Amino acid sequence: MMRIWDINPGYLSRDLLLSEHRLLHETVLLVTRSKPAHGSQESMRWSGFGWALKQRHRLLVAELNLRGYADITPVLTRSGKGQWPALDREEAIAQLQMLADDYGGGVEGRIPLPRNAQQLWAQHKYSVMARDQKLYKRIGRRVAGMRRKDDYADLAQRLTLALQRPPSQGGLRNALEHMWGHVSGSSEAHGADPLARRPATLLKEIQHRVLESGEPYLLASTALGELPAWVD
Repeated sequence: MMRIWDINPGYLSRDLLLSEHRLLHETVLLVTRSKPAHGSQESMRWSGFGWALKQRHRLLVAELNLRGYADITPVLTRSGKGQWPALDREEAIAQLQMLADDYGGGVEGRIPLPRNAQQLWAQHKYSVMARDQKLYKRIGRRVAGMRRKDDYADLAQRLTLALQRPPSQGGLRNALEHMWGHVSGSSEAHGADPLARRPATLLKEIQHRVLESGEPYLLASTALGELPAWVD
């Protein structure tokens, strides 16, 4: 399935992650040459959204790095800063279903495909916390009132759209403190208080401890892979 996805890259298998990375670079070439009409439907969809292409690339690279891959091919497009291609109401849930059909119970991505709204929310909650505390509380209350068999297409779309926004400084710090609580006892701390470190440094330490210990909650979290794409 050659496409540029909207859902978090953590859901993609190794092959799909690498395929999207290649396609994104091809799309950038077409868009920057002002010839999207001569390319694929993807290139037409992303025409005028250079900033979003750059940010999607950063998300892909962050996930690739988490899985042990390196990337030295930056994307420098900047058009349409802060804007993403439109996302239909059913698109996010449809993409998750496409992955379920493709995987067929076999190899998945880093994050397991969600079986219900509660699991989907658990996977995204720290990413949302890093962006909007009020939204975090609203969604949390809503999901708490949902049953396991309830449709969660609207939730999938809302979460996907929420993660297109950059984290706030205070929200990021709050999310990192919660994430640190999952791994703070996994090994001896060295030097100064880890929570006093710069966000980028603390994120790397959290990633290291999660990968070293296999801590399951954060290992299945979107925040573990996507937050580094927003932090310098």
